[in-house]
Amino acid sequence: MTNERVFKMAFSRVYPLLVQKAERKGRTKEEVDTVIYWLTGYDEAGLNEQLAKNADYETFFREAPRINPNAALIKGVICGHRVEEIEDPLMQKIRWLDKLVDELAKGKSMEKVLRGSPSH
Repeated sequence: MTNERVFKMAFSRVYPLLVQKAERKGRTKEEVDTVIYWLTGYDEAGLNEQLAKNADYETFFREAPRINPNAALIKGVICGHRVEEIEDPLMQKIRWLDKLVDELAKGKSMEKVLRGSPSH
């Protein structure tokens, strides 16, 4: 799938898949939301607004209140790519989110997933 196709995917279609991935491993929707809030700066109302308006990935990240400065600490492989080496800034943000949810699903503590930050 090309980057452009990924960027135009509705976040409201991807979000339930992220939640399902976590829930299959005993984690919760609230934990996925916490990860999203940490990465993007959205709060519950902001996230719900993005979901309600069917924002695509590009809009979702462009309108994010603030990308967490510790996001650069997210390292590792997701979808066969090292997230710290992804050159396209938007694709890197998308893969950061994938990686955080993946770590959550693999049972990492919330403190480790959020790179040592308190969960709120």
